[in-house]
Amino acid sequence: MPPTEKPVVAAFDFDGTVTYRDTLFPFLRHVLGTGAFARRGVASLPVLAAYGTGLMANDVAKARTLSRFIGGMTLADLQALGATFARDNLPRLVRPRALERLRWHRQQGHRCVIVSASLDLYLEPWAAAMEIDEVLCTRLQVDSDQHVNGALATANCYGKEKLRRLEQAVGPRGDYILYAYGDSRGDRELLAAADHAWYRTMPGSRESV
Repeated sequence: MPPTEKPVVAAFDFDGTVTYRDTLFPFLRHVLGTGAFARRGVASLPVLAAYGTGLMANDVAKARTLSRFIGGMTLADLQALGATFARDNLPRLVRPRALERLRWHRQQGHRCVIVSASLDLYLEPWAAAMEIDEVLCTRLQVDSDQHVNGALATANCYGKEKLRRLEQAVGPRGDYILYAYGDSRGDRELLAAADHAWYRTMPGSRESV
């Protein structure tokens, strides 16, 4: 009998790959409004500087920043704001070429996955509208009253965690053909494990990511 053809998985980073830029801070501005966002941004500068100079780990800086911006808010409110951000704001940030590539994979019957350090609050509604099969991302911890404090309920989906989460969701790496798309050091392990890796570009396009 001929060997069974392996299924194909297409894994896309989100910020800077599917989109032109980071999406977390635009989302936080959407949540708070410009004035409150600016005030909390100034208060967060020491944390952001520590992360930028390598003195603070990615996940620690992220949790502290989120605590400053949205700590104390309810999950329901954040989910509602995430849905409106996905509907009204994300389309302006998404690269048309990335959408074309996602559509191509769907037309081929490939399993399409977003693997991102961004938050589920807006990634999941956006992915549902785009008919993407699965979202592997970062989620917030919720207390017994359904409020968030900024702490992460999952490991920050970055670096090695991206590949670990993909294998957890899809299966051992050798069981499928992997296309991977990324733009930063946080995608390094995912791209290295792929059969077809695209770094800062999309097939058939001269547009750099």
